[in-house]
Amino acid sequence: MTPADDQAAVSAAPPPFKPLAQKPPSVKVEARPDGSYIVSSNHPPAEGPKSIAQLLADRAAAHPERPYLLQREPGHGPWRGVTYGEAKQAADSIAQWLIDQGLTARDSVMVLSGNGLDHALIMLGCYTAGVPIAPISPAYSLISTDHAKLKHCFATVKPKVVYAQDGAMFARAFETLKALDPSLRFVVSQGGGEGMHDISELLAVTPTPAVEASRARLGHADIAKYLFTSGSTGMPKGVPQTHGMMAGVIAGQQGLRTDLEEPAEPTQSLEWMPWSHISAGNISFNGVLWGGGTLYLDEGKPIPGQFETTIKNLYEVSPAVFGSAPIAFGMLAEAMEKDPALRKSFFKNLKYMGYGGATLSNDIYERMQALAIAETGHRMPLTTMYGATETQGITVVHWATERVGLVGLPLPGVTLKLVPNGGKLEVRVKGPTVTTGYHNDPAKTAEAFDEEGFYKLGDAARFLDPKDPNQGLVFDGRVTEDFKLDSGTWVSVGTQRPDVLAAASPYLQDAVIAGQDKPFIGVLAWPSAAGMAAAQAAPGVGGPLEKLAGLVAEKLRAFNADAGGSSRQVGRFVIMAEPPSIDAGEITDKGYVNQRATLERRADLVKAIYANPPGAGVVVLRG
Repeated sequence: MTPADDQAAVSAAPPPFKPLAQKPPSVKVEARPDGSYIVSSNHPPAEGPKSIAQLLADRAAAHPERPYLLQREPGHGPWRGVTYGEAKQAADSIAQWLIDQGLTARDSVMVLSGNGLDHALIMLGCYTAGVPIAPISPAYSLISTDHAKLKHCFATVKPKVVYAQDGAMFARAFETLKALDPSLRFVVSQGGGEGMHDISELLAVTPTPAVEASRARLGHADIAKYLFTSGSTGMPKGVPQTHGMMAGVIAGQQGLRTDLEEPAEPTQSLEWMPWSHISAGNISFNGVLWGGGTLYLDEGKPIPGQFETTIKNLYEVSPAVFGSAPIAFGMLAEAMEKDPALRKSFFKNLKYMGYGGATLSNDIYERMQALAIAETGHRMPLTTMYGATETQGITVVHWATERVGLVGLPLPGVTLKLVPNGGKLEVRVKGPTVTTGYHNDPAKTAEAFDEEGFYKLGDAARFLDPKDPNQGLVFDGRVTEDFKLDSGTWVSVGTQRPDVLAAASPYLQDAVIAGQDKPFIGVLAWPSAAGMAAAQAAPGVGGPLEKLAGLVAEKLRAFNADAGGSSRQVGRFVIMAEPPSIDAGEITDKGYVNQRATLERRADLVKAIYANPPGAGVVVLRG
């Protein structure tokens, strides 16, 4: 059966969803006279952990021999790792070393490298010692040419200890930080130099009663880590993450579950998304620990040349839940459509899938469901959790639905306020998962909260059906990203962008939408690997980008035919050869594109789209 046949079968008579062990949606909505709404769950939260450090100790006591964290040996070698008991022992030793170094809750440990087994143990050791950890994007050290964001993060949290997996790889960053503070202590797992501490030194320390005393003192108000925002509106902001914020997510999720029994076999999880962000570093990491599961560290990424590593891992690891960014689902669907063995392994233990950070297109949703039906005979529930660095996860789709673009309903214990703003409803939130403010930045903290103490996310949402709020909320774009055409017609960037990508599938990787005060919508797009391959194989004259533009133009003309008015139709587009720049803030290490930063940096391309005649490489569809 071909992928087209699979999708036709879905459209003809879709089978039922695989059962999802979650409570049905049930919310209370208060409509206020000013047009705002207060929305909260009718399901109460469960009791979460006292701290993440105590949670580790509890799980280690319950099943010390169970595999907990696993990572491949270099060169895609065999898996190695630690059990729950070994992880707790390592965390206690690292905690003792930190205590011996004189570090307290007023200090921090900064981590420069990405996900790794030793990184996890240091994180757990910091939690146990009550010393905040501050993982930052590796790109700030390895890709940045001026280390501006690295220096900014360092100045914000002023760490006493800095860790990186490979000292040689991060030597340039180490030198930058050493110049800022010669008293810094550096810890590495390999590639060490003079004066550096090897991780083995920390793991060899014998814990004293001070470690248990530290763990016993920890509570919900204690800061576990500092995470930094993506820096889309300037330099990254440091956000304190308390044990209570992380426990609040666990309690909310647990309050929705109907399968409260621990599974007989530990569930498997495969994680690539960076721990410098909440989705993987907090929600997924803590969720595995809460469930007593086994976490396999995936060194692949959803970019050409690295996603193959994820594919290899999925032949061996069959996750119970697979969560990732929408970009990864597109690449995974393409791989499984070509490989039934991969499809079989992926769906073997799968209960549901989850995406976050951006809207999943209908095209990718339908392709994933076609694959699920072909392998299991059921459609697969596809959930999403919505939130921010400042809030953790605050809403979740916890029921099976055919609708993509939902952000769900509030987690138990969380309260949303939807406030009228420019024809939309702006999302604000209050609850145990929300930070109290930015680290050492009272001015930005004051700006971030309204008069009732609700954090302002800057996003918009609307009820799918205002008469039936239990159907959920739909993401309605960024309040600050939407714009008007010169006709006065609003363009919703948050909905237009995924629809354009779906219409042009599989030729485009990502895109940004232009048109502020212009007569039509313009699109700046990056080609996908599949798109470049199709262009290479396409007959005719011209280079690959020129051929690809022709393929995309055909798709977008079909899109325009059914799109409606000027707020939906694409007038002109251009394919960009230069990838998005992390230094310029165009993209995060999770693969999320910053609309505003891209338009500002590529103002010449925007100008070319609206020039008459249009600039080189611009394809005219209308206008």
